[in-house]
Amino acid sequence: MKKVSIVDRLLKNMGNMHELGKQRAFELGNPFYARFKEDGEYWRKEMPNGDKYLVEVEVIIDEFDMPVQIKDTMIKKLDR
Repeated sequence: MKKVSIVDRLLKNMGNMHELGKQRAFELGNPFYARFKEDGEYWRKEMPNGDKYLVEVEVIIDEFDMPVQIKDTMIKKLDR
């Protein structure tokens, strides 16, 4: 019987990848940013404590075109 690796199981359902990113961001104590069609040009920012915001995002890059900082401007607080 062939053993299915955890990576194979994760890749079978790509719809869960954002949840893995959110989990890792929270483990590091960072917010999680995601974009949804219904939010138009804005991003959603979710904090590890569950607070959610609609924000405008600016990614600061260094001289090697690598992202070094995310600056966000809160548009409004969203319900949990």
